[in-house]
Amino acid sequence: MSGKNERIVKIDLDERSVVRRSPDVEHERAVAIFDLLEDNHFAPAGAPEGPYRLDLSIEENRLVFDIHAESDAPVHKVILPLSPFRTIVKDYFTVCESYYTAIKQSSPMQIEALDMGRRALHNEGSDLLRERLDGKIALDRNTARRLFTLICVLHIRG
Repeated sequence: MSGKNERIVKIDLDERSVVRRSPDVEHERAVAIFDLLEDNHFAPAGAPEGPYRLDLSIEENRLVFDIHAESDAPVHKVILPLSPFRTIVKDYFTVCESYYTAIKQSSPMQIEALDMGRRALHNEGSDLLRERLDGKIALDRNTARRLFTLICVLHIRG
């Protein structure tokens, strides 16, 4: 398996574009960060041994993984175009809105169907992230899922 130092120990999201988020979104963000820091595999190709600190941001329609050593020394920056993620993030937001509405007023069967759709889109987004980072940063599936959640949070703009 992975080395104990191939992991993220601190993550910061670019808060310059933060708008007031719904309690549901804030909860998802907090859970994703907590779970990510508890258990993750994150190994930048060619980087010195971690653990790592990650600054995640969106700049000029690009997703930026600004990786630092735990000591804060710069390690590497990985920049990905956002265009491959746009449709899936939009679809994910749409299903999530329906899901959160359904929780308040729909039958368990409808909620379950929406939750299955939400999870499927989330898996698709995390698989796309792993594919786009292939050869740049090695991630396990759970790490990719949690990072995809945070990427979605970064898409919420004013």
